Amino acid sequence: MTISRLQHIIPAGLVFLLAAVVTWLSFTQQPVESFLFPRVISVAFIILALWNLIRAGAGMSRVGGGLSFDTMLKIAPGLIIVLIYVFFAAKELGFYVSSTLVFFAVYSFYDPVPISSIKDWFKRIMITAVFMAVIYGLFALTLQVQTPRGIFI
Repeated sequence: MTISRLQHIIPAGLVFLLAAVVTWLSFTQQPVESFLFPRVISVAFIILALWNLIRAGAGMSRVGGGLSFDTMLKIAPGLIIVLIYVFFAAKELGFYVSSTLVFFAVYSFYDPVPISSIKDWFKRIMITAVFMAVIYGLFALTLQVQTPRGIFI
């Protein structure tokens, strides 16, 4: 087994392990109705993770070019914002409030439009509001997913 092959097998194995844990949690949590949507997503997730692991084990994965240092520097702020969201904000502030803040922050950070334009700030706020209205309609009204409740909603 070559180092290149291990570079694919180890991450694929870790993703499969994560998928297995998420799937197990989705089938063991109560109330059952609240975890129907996560269960469907986790089953799809574990099938894709298994397929990825099989491809990596069979040597069918190809070695990519990797990420450059400049690309990593561009990704890092968004990654930090998302990690704060996952490990702190969603639990403390509530899913919808923290998701609104994170979406707006990431969108504003990566928007190529200059930050000095008032008109573009208004556009960012409107797009964030519409996006969160769609998310609320999908999760709360249509799927009735139980989301983390924080100090607000």
